[in-house]
Amino acid sequence: MSVKIGIGFGGWPFPHKDPGLLWEYVDACEELDIDSLWLSDRIVSEAMNVEPMIALSFIAARTQKLKFGTSVLALPLRNPTVLAKEVATLDFLSGGRSLPAVGLGTEEEREYEACGTRRSQRVGRTEEAIEIMRLLWSQDSVTYHGRYYTLNDVSVHPKPVQKELPPVWIGGRTEAALRRTARVGDGWLVSQATPDEVSDGVSKIKSWAVEYGNDIEDDHYGALFSFSIADSHEEARRQAEPYMLRRRTDVDYEAFSAFGSADDVAELIDRYIEGGATKFVARPACPPERMMEQLELLGRDVVPRYHG
Repeated sequence: MSVKIGIGFGGWPFPHKDPGLLWEYVDACEELDIDSLWLSDRIVSEAMNVEPMIALSFIAARTQKLKFGTSVLALPLRNPTVLAKEVATLDFLSGGRSLPAVGLGTEEEREYEACGTRRSQRVGRTEEAIEIMRLLWSQDSVTYHGRYYTLNDVSVHPKPVQKELPPVWIGGRTEAALRRTARVGDGWLVSQATPDEVSDGVSKIKSWAVEYGNDIEDDHYGALFSFSIADSHEEARRQAEPYMLRRRTDVDYEAFSAFGSADDVAELIDRYIEGGATKFVARPACPPERMMEQLELLGRDVVPRYHG
C-alpha cells in the first residue's frame, strides 16, 4: 500500500484576495511532490470560499502531476447529471487526476433551501446521486427512476479516463456514514477523527463492506488532519489556535492534530497508518501569511519520508 500526503484548506487562506497567491501555492505543491490538493465546498458562505469545481479546473490546467479533490463535496446541493459531466470533463482534461470525495453537506437548512432542496432529503439525494454518477460514467444510455431524480436514455461525454472511474470517497465519522461508505463508497476520507477512531472506522467499514458485497481497496482509507510546524509544541499550538476547526467539543483537537516539529507530524501520520489509513490531507493551521512556509516545511521535511 502506498502512503500519499496531500494538502487542503477551507475558505480563502491567503492574506490577500489575489488569485496569484493560489497559483503560487499550486506551483509549490507541484514542485514539492505534494500528492494532491483538496478544496472544501461551501456554496453559501459569508467568508470568501471559491467554488471547488471551477477552481480545480484552473488547478488542473496549471499542473501536470498534482491530483486534486474535494473534502468534501456537498452532494445533495448539486444536480448529479451536471456534476457527473463536470467531474468526467475534469478527469478527461487532466489525464485522470480527479478525486471526488462527497458528503451530506452542512447542518444549515438555509444552504439546502438556497440550492432548491431540503436538509431532510440529503441522505436519499446523496445515495441516488452516487449511483447516477457511476452509471453516467460507465454507460452510454442511462435510464434511472429514483425518488429524487429521473433520467431517460441519458448519456454524458467525455467519459472519465481513470480505468476504475473516479473513485467516490465518502466523508463522515458517524455510524451512518461508515455504513454508507461500506455500502456504496469506493473509499473513506474522514476529518477530525483520532487515530483510534480511524482504526475503529476502518475495521467497521471493512466488515460491513463484506456484508454489502462492496469491494473497497485496502489503501482507500484516508484522514484529514490539521498541523502546525514550529520550533516548539507550544509555539506551534499558539500559532494554530485561532485557525482550528471547532466542530467537536467531546475531544481536544490536539488528539487529531499535529503541533511542533516535522517529527511530530510524522508521528501522527504513523499512528493513522497503524490504524489503517494510507491517504492524508494535511490542513495548515496558521496565519495567512505563513501558508506558504507551512507548505514548504511539510513538503521538505515530512513528505519525503513517505513518498520515497
